[in-house]
Amino acid sequence: MHHLRPTADPAASDHVGITLGPAVGTASPRLFGSFVEHLGRGVYGGIYEPGHPSATSEGFRGDVLELVRELGVTVVRYPGGNFVSGYDWRDGVGPRDRRPSRLDLAWKSIETNEFGTDEFAAWCRAAGVEPMLAINLGLGDTASAVRLLEYTNHPSGTELSDERVANGSPEPHDVRLWCLGNELDGPWQLGHRTAEGYAEIAAVTASAMRMFDPELELVAVGSSNAEMPTFGAWEQTVLERTAGLVDFLSCHIYFYEDDDLGAFLRSARVLDGFLEKVDAVIRHVKATQPDARDVKISLDEWNVWDHREYGGIASRPGFEIAPRLLEVDYTVADAVVVGSLLQSILTHCDIVTIAAMAQLVNVIGPIRAEPGTPAWRQTIFHPFAAAARSAGHTVISTRTDAADTADGADTVATVTQSADGTAVEVMLTNRSPERSADVDLDLRSLAPDAVESAQLLWDPDAHASNTADDRDRVVLRPVPAVLGEGRLRLSLPPVSWAAVRLSCRPNGG
Repeated sequence: MHHLRPTADPAASDHVGITLGPAVGTASPRLFGSFVEHLGRGVYGGIYEPGHPSATSEGFRGDVLELVRELGVTVVRYPGGNFVSGYDWRDGVGPRDRRPSRLDLAWKSIETNEFGTDEFAAWCRAAGVEPMLAINLGLGDTASAVRLLEYTNHPSGTELSDERVANGSPEPHDVRLWCLGNELDGPWQLGHRTAEGYAEIAAVTASAMRMFDPELELVAVGSSNAEMPTFGAWEQTVLERTAGLVDFLSCHIYFYEDDDLGAFLRSARVLDGFLEKVDAVIRHVKATQPDARDVKISLDEWNVWDHREYGGIASRPGFEIAPRLLEVDYTVADAVVVGSLLQSILTHCDIVTIAAMAQLVNVIGPIRAEPGTPAWRQTIFHPFAAAARSAGHTVISTRTDAADTADGADTVATVTQSADGTAVEVMLTNRSPERSADVDLDLRSLAPDAVESAQLLWDPDAHASNTADDRDRVVLRPVPAVLGEGRLRLSLPPVSWAAVRLSCRPNGG
């Protein structure tokens, strides 16, 4: 097999020694979630295209389903996003020929409602993922939320549950994860509220939903991004009012390259700080509210995306069905940043137990799909699929001896070990734009036995991407890696991300 051997100037290389520290926690499989919103071609022409050659009998794109399984996605949030704050779930159930078309004010589109709650539940079953439903607490209310819960989760014998049965879903969808609205701290959101206003409707709705099923897992809305003027105060107000009612607090964050590649490559440092600040508020409220649940973070929107695009969408003239919106062509640098963000999420697995890359197909997604042709993998697909192999693993902290800059070391390592101790995953980011890194990782305490695979994501052009005409320019390719006396050695060129899988002797034997 051909091994990738990037050429580099030896004088521009750093020796990086990395050692292991204590375990951080267990990586919940839900850390490898994604997000499907009625936005652009995310649904229509994304996961759903009845006329596509690969389409299933239910109209789901079979090629997209295959890539979703390959990606390793475990949970998918739906139907929004900004869309949900103006959405009436009743519009998307029942016979398709009777479903109304509506204006979607959030994304300046026309929503046909051909795809709705039952279709999403069926798609989740086909994809082998867990559904995570968001409810409308923007223009919607508690009564509508409780009716949706009855429709999806009650077996039969009531008007709404029997309606679901009549609509072709005899078994309840049994949705366990529910988001109590979306980004209601943002003035762009339909139904935008103050922290106090949102906290009140969230608490009332959570209490009502728990009267139906006390074991539901509920996510309260946190800050839309780290720059919100209410960040921190919003979280505290919401958590204090919903203490004892919610299990998760959401937070959202996006990154983009703004003419500074070096700063962009260090995006994970910003994510680290964001997560730790949210956790600090959670811990503060927990200390002052003895009845509060053990709340964890749901990072249910994160990715590389220049969110300044949103203003252009809001000013578009007219309304269209499934317009082409936010269809980003991801680069090598984007993929390296995504890989490093996944490492940050893993190293915070003690406080973050749900994460959803936004989004899945076409709309700022790792998968691209065009009508009538096979779907393909964007550059960011590859680090996600590799990192998802760590689901259920123990995450082990690391320390580098490389000289730190003001923003931390250029080379970042994340190590995870399977529950039975026989497999180790190593993820490495070289976020230097200019210098290579010769890595020496001490894994002796894990008793590594052999390198099963070593792969590198890199290209001489940090802004190269995968396109419809060149779908595999940027992929993970084999790279030389040496294991000797429990130490792993490999070289990383500038702007690169690597994934190494090792087998180990069980229990260090």
